Amino acid sequence: MKRFDFTTKIDDSKRLTPLSRQKGYKQVIEKAHVGVGIVLEDTIEDINIKNATIMAMEQAFFNLPVLPDLLLIDGILKLNLPIRQICIVRGDQKSLSIASASIVAKVTRDRLMAFYDGLFPEYGFATHKGYGTKAHFKTIKKHGLSPLHRKWGLFG
Repeated sequence: MKRFDFTTKIDDSKRLTPLSRQKGYKQVIEKAHVGVGIVLEDTIEDINIKNATIMAMEQAFFNLPVLPDLLLIDGILKLNLPIRQICIVRGDQKSLSIASASIVAKVTRDRLMAFYDGLFPEYGFATHKGYGTKAHFKTIKKHGLSPLHRKWGLFG
């Protein structure tokens, strides 16, 4: 079993600065068994955000180098996996494991948005990270939707 001696604060990713998230990410990747799941926008369009979240979490489970005996899940989602699961509302504020997962997820997403920014610089993905900010909607109005945008989630 790995020992978790973090020298940086591990907390809900939304409560950390970008620099703290990067430091936390580095330590989590070095000290924990990590699996990542990514579901792209066309699949989210087809199955909805909740089911896409479940799919990504299930992918992350299968991408772990060591399979756990128990899953701690942030929120109230039930995964379709044959393993004991405990759902914890606001788990990223209550569990080191869930907080670590939230950091890995956020940093992974931010890096993906930075990559997309290189493909479509006019949209400013590196700045707003794909969140529906005023600037993001203004850019969409000016340039139209990119191939990365979810169509129904924006205007419906």
